[in-house]
Amino acid sequence: MRLYLGTAATVALLLSGCSQKSSSPYMSPVPTSPTMPKENYSHPTMRPYVINGIKYYPTVVSVGDKEDGIASWYGPNFHGKKTSNGETYNMYDMTAAHKTMPMNTIVRVTNKKNGRVVVVRINDRGPFVASRVIDLSNTAAKEIDMLREGTAPVKLEILGFAAKGTKVIPSAKELDRLPHQVGVEGFAVQIGAFARFEGAQLTQQKYNNTDGYTAIIKDIEVDGNRLFRVWLRGFKGEQEARDFVRRKNFVGSFIVKED
Repeated sequence: MRLYLGTAATVALLLSGCSQKSSSPYMSPVPTSPTMPKENYSHPTMRPYVINGIKYYPTVVSVGDKEDGIASWYGPNFHGKKTSNGETYNMYDMTAAHKTMPMNTIVRVTNKKNGRVVVVRINDRGPFVASRVIDLSNTAAKEIDMLREGTAPVKLEILGFAAKGTKVIPSAKELDRLPHQVGVEGFAVQIGAFARFEGAQLTQQKYNNTDGYTAIIKDIEVDGNRLFRVWLRGFKGEQEARDFVRRKNFVGSFIVKED
């Protein structure tokens, strides 16, 4: 499959084709486990998943992104069990659970009450309680002195992304050599399909940079015939792409998964 990129231009044409968790007596008894029964979720890592009727959309994140909220922690009840990405949870490791950050995201967590800081690696999903943004391991929670209270107001900052499969926190130098943005596999929106390349090229040129999205042409073969599809790409996740289609800017447009 070849990819065509063109320059932006305004060309008039008619579009055709389509257009639970409490591990300490000091913690809240509200269950927030990222390791939920199988019937309660559809996927544990980067595809959208459902917990207790709520759909979560893992998304694109970049070095320097920040988030504020409440941190909680989990320990003995889950020690030795599988995390969402298939690892074995060790409450003495510097790890954490987050609802939407990519696995192996490295996050600095600052306790706003005392200024103490810890760096963790995301390897699980949760906490599934409103206002809570991260679930820390026992040791990570101890580092910022929140074990007894069970929760604490925190600031999160993304420092980088560990290589796939790693179970350690990279040094600052190692993180600097890794990608500074990681997210879900790409979602695009198809806005047209043409038998002739010229029609696709005109559409690509006309609608390139629509709402900040890039128009591209995908050259595919269907039943022995070449077909040129025009996609808008650059969406941060499935929900953003769905919102775009829902606005009906392009009649017959639909979401596609990029290769």
